[in-house]
Amino acid sequence: MPAKTRIVAVVVSATAVLAGGVSWQWLAGGNAPWARFLGTAAAPLAFASSDTCAQCHPAETKLWRMSQHKQAMDHATDTSVLGDFNEAGFDYYGVHSRFFRKEGKFFVETDGSDGKLATFEVKYTFGVDPLQQYLIEFPDGRLQALSIAWDSRPKAQGGQRWFHLYPNEEIKHDDVLHWTKLNQNWNFMCAECHSTSVRKNYDAANDRFATSFAEISVGCEACHGQGSRHVAWARSQQSWFGKTEEPAKGLLVRFDERRDVVWRIDSKTGNAQRNFTPALVRREVETCGRCHARRGEFSEDWVPGRWLSDTHVVSPLARGLYHADGQMLDEVYNYGSFKQSKMFAAGVTCGDCHEPHAAKLRAPGDGVCLQCHTADKYAAATHHHHEAASPPLACASCHMPERTYMVVDRRHDHSFRVPRPDLSAKLGTPNTCNDCHRDKTAEWAASAIERWHGPNRKGLQNYAEAFHAAWTGHSDAAALLGKIAADPSVPSFARASAMTELAPWLSPANIGLAQAGLSDPDPMVRIGALDMLANVSAAQLWPLVSPLLSDSNRGVRIRAAALLAAVPTASQSASSARRPNSSRPNVSMRIGRRRARRSEISMRAAVSLRKRRPSTRPHCGSVRNSRRRRSTSPISIANSAAMAREKACCVRRSPHHRGMLGCIMRSAWR
Repeated sequence: MPAKTRIVAVVVSATAVLAGGVSWQWLAGGNAPWARFLGTAAAPLAFASSDTCAQCHPAETKLWRMSQHKQAMDHATDTSVLGDFNEAGFDYYGVHSRFFRKEGKFFVETDGSDGKLATFEVKYTFGVDPLQQYLIEFPDGRLQALSIAWDSRPKAQGGQRWFHLYPNEEIKHDDVLHWTKLNQNWNFMCAECHSTSVRKNYDAANDRFATSFAEISVGCEACHGQGSRHVAWARSQQSWFGKTEEPAKGLLVRFDERRDVVWRIDSKTGNAQRNFTPALVRREVETCGRCHARRGEFSEDWVPGRWLSDTHVVSPLARGLYHADGQMLDEVYNYGSFKQSKMFAAGVTCGDCHEPHAAKLRAPGDGVCLQCHTADKYAAATHHHHEAASPPLACASCHMPERTYMVVDRRHDHSFRVPRPDLSAKLGTPNTCNDCHRDKTAEWAASAIERWHGPNRKGLQNYAEAFHAAWTGHSDAAALLGKIAADPSVPSFARASAMTELAPWLSPANIGLAQAGLSDPDPMVRIGALDMLANVSAAQLWPLVSPLLSDSNRGVRIRAAALLAAVPTASQSASSARRPNSSRPNVSMRIGRRRARRSEISMRAAVSLRKRRPSTRPHCGSVRNSRRRRSTSPISIANSAAMAREKACCVRRSPHHRGMLGCIMRSAWR
C-alpha cells in the first residue's frame, strides 16, 4: 500500500475512533433512555449489592465482612449457626425443648402457639455476639424469633449454653411475649435493622406477610442508601474523554462531615475543641440512629443523612424508658442518650470513636477518649482518685455506666455524664459510684465526689428534678419543665421531651414555649411543641398548627395532621403513615381514635347547626351567644385545654359508643 494511502487510512481510522468516542460520551452522559441503557449517573435509583461495592472498595469490604453488621442475619448453615444442635436439651417452666439436626437442617422441638410440643425448622440465624437467636418461618409469611437463645460468649464468661430471654417469669403460649406471638415477630419488630432495604409487605385483608429485602444482612447500602447511581458514576470515570463532574458522586449522602475537622487541645482544660461549628443535621448520627435508637417506623422511604424524625417516631425522655436524669433504663440504645451528651454538643460524631465499617472502636481501652482528653489530666489519679483499683478504672467505668439487656448483652450509656450520687440520694436515680460500691450509700458517694471535685460539679444534664416532678405529679412540675424547655443550653432532645411532658400543664403562662418550639430548627423540638398542644381543640389549633402541615420534616407534618384530624385533607398523611404497621393492634386503635376525633368534630358541627335554630330551652340562647365565636388567642387556647382534658377522661371512661357520643354532646354544649 502506498505511503499516501496508508496515511489516509490512519487518519480515517482515527477520525472514526474519535467520532465513536464522542458519540459514546454524548450518549452515556445524556438523559434517559440512553443514559439508563448505558448505565451512567442517570440510572434509576436501585440497590447494587455489597458485592458490587467490594469491586472498588476492598479495604472497607474487608472490615465489614468481619463485623457484626455482616452477621446480623444469615441463612442457617453449618457456618452461621453457633448453637448446640446435637440433641441438646433445655428446660423452662416444665417445657423441655430439644435442638437437633436432620438431613443437613436445624430443628427445635418446643411448645408452639397452642402450648403443645411441635417440631420447627430453623431458617435463619439472628445476631452473633454475645448471643444468637433463631428464626422460625410460618406459612403466613411470618418469621418468629425463638425466645431460647444461644449464649455465644466464651465458656469462661458463662457462655456456650442455651438460655431463655425471660428467665424469671413463665411465658406461656397465650402470652404476647411467647415466641409465636406478636411481640416476637421478625417482620415488624426486627427486620428493618438486621437486613437491607426491608419491605414488610403486609396484606391486611388476608393477614399475611410477603416481606422482602435487598440483602439478608446489614450491607453497605443499609447505611449509604441505594448505590446504583454511584456505580454508574464510577463507571463513567473510566471514560476516554474526561470524567463526569458530579460532587455527590451519585451518592444519596456524602459522609464527609468530619473532613477538614481538627480537634485542638486546650492546654488549660486538657480538652479538645473543634475548629469549626458542626452542621445542624449530623448525618452520621441520624443515619446510625435508624437502628441505634428507640423509635418506631412510619415510612419505609428512609434516606440516609436526613433527620431520623422524617421516617421514624423517636421516643423522647419518657417514664419507663429513661431515668429522670436521662440515663437509660429500658432498652433505648444509643441515639437518645448520645444526643443528650456534651460530646454531641461539642460536635463529636459516631465515626470519631467508631470505625464504621468494622463497627469497632478506633482505639483500644481509653485510647478513644484520649484522642480529645489529655492523659496527664484525665488518666491521672488526681482526676479519677482510684489509683489502687485493680484492674485500673477505664474512662467508661465512670462516664458510661453499663446496663445488661437480653440477659447477657452489656451496653454502655452514651450520654457521657459525670457521676451524680447526690441525685441518687435525692431522687433515687442510679450512679456509677454505687454500681461498684454497693455496700455504701449514695450520700457517702456524694460526699466523696464533692470532696474531690467541689460542690458545683453538676455536668451538662441538669433536668432530673423536672422530669422526676412530672413523673411523680409534683405541684412544681410545670415550672421546672418550663425552665428546661426554655433553656437553649439544654440538649434539644431534653427540651423536646420537656415540651411533651408539659401537655397536661398547658396554661397561658407557658403556651409561649409551645409557640416558640413550633419554629425550632430541630424537628424533635417541633414535635414536642405539637405534643404540648395535644389537649387543645382542633378548631383552636388551626392557626398555630396548620403551617406545619407543610413542614420540611415528614414526622412534624404527620404529628400536625394527627392534631388536626378533623380536617380530612390534613389527616391523610397520618393515615398513610400507619399503613406499613397495620399488622399491629395498637396502630388500628390509633386509626380508630383518629376517626373518633373526626366524628367528634362532625358532631360538634351538627350541634352548632342546631344551635342556630330558635331554641325552646331557657338556657340555649345564652350558650349559643357565648360560643358563637371561638377565640384563637394563646390564652383562650390554653384555657380550653382543661375542658378538653375533662372530655378526654370522659371518653376513656365510657366503654360504649353511645356513652362516648353522649360525652361529646355534653362537651359541645358547654
